[in-house]
Amino acid sequence: MTGPSLQTCLWFDDQAQEAAECYVALLPGSKILHSFPRRGGTGTFLVHLSLLGQRYTFLNGGPHYRLTPAASIEVHLDTQVEIDLLWNALLQGGQAMRCGWLTDRFGVSWQIIPRSLIRLMQTEDDAVAQRVTAAMMQMVKLDGPALEAAALG
Repeated sequence: MTGPSLQTCLWFDDQAQEAAECYVALLPGSKILHSFPRRGGTGTFLVHLSLLGQRYTFLNGGPHYRLTPAASIEVHLDTQVEIDLLWNALLQGGQAMRCGWLTDRFGVSWQIIPRSLIRLMQTEDDAVAQRVTAAMMQMVKLDGPALEAAALG
């Protein structure tokens, strides 16, 4: 017997399969687990997928609900090159926001975060945390080396 499991469901109008294919191509080690066809129709109803080890269900539910930045997918990356590549790929047809947030062409909100930001914000030094926060608040796409420089003062 299997215990409880947890996965996030995102509601799309009619782009679940396309979004899943896009994200799986962008995030190494990710995969589509199963696509469920619409009964009596064409296209996909549900897609089960894994993005960097996290499980998701993408639902083609129609135009009744819209995705908003109130919920986002947060990705932590090691290098600025990784940040730049993922940011630029997700931003195609989307919209950039402040502090490392963007909404992609499917309406999904993402936070693209350098791991260094997490480390820098966990400091016991309030002055360092304030400098890093102030620098981050001025950024659209987060810049790890600039955040490191802000930490140093």
